[in-house]
Amino acid sequence: MQDRVTYEYAVIRVVPKVEREEFMNVGVVLYAKRKRFIGIKYHINKDKLSAFAPNLSIDLIASYLQAWESICNGTGYIGQQDIAFRFRWLTAPKSTILQCSSIHPGLCSDPQGVLDKLFEFYVQ
Repeated sequence: MQDRVTYEYAVIRVVPKVEREEFMNVGVVLYAKRKRFIGIKYHINKDKLSAFAPNLSIDLIASYLQAWESICNGTGYIGQQDIAFRFRWLTAPKSTILQCSSIHPGLCSDPQGVLDKLFEFYVQ
């Protein structure tokens, strides 16, 4: 039990028309301060997204998600900031095509394992 740490996560959503508040889950970002972990896992179901938002560029969404992954991996200006800053920056409320759910907490000993489980639950 002593190796359990708190973590925070948010679900990543594609919001094609912000004014309609409709979304499709495409990923999860997770942060565990004491484990010095930040991770992202995403998948774009092209058929589902094309049916949900036919005028949306899937390549554009993919490039945005790759940029988020780069931030988690420590690339670029935002990626050079500490892990807590990166997580807060990614999960800050936005009025853009990529948004995050509210942040949810939990306890774990394996942040990557939890990220995988949350991804399966919310996205797959």
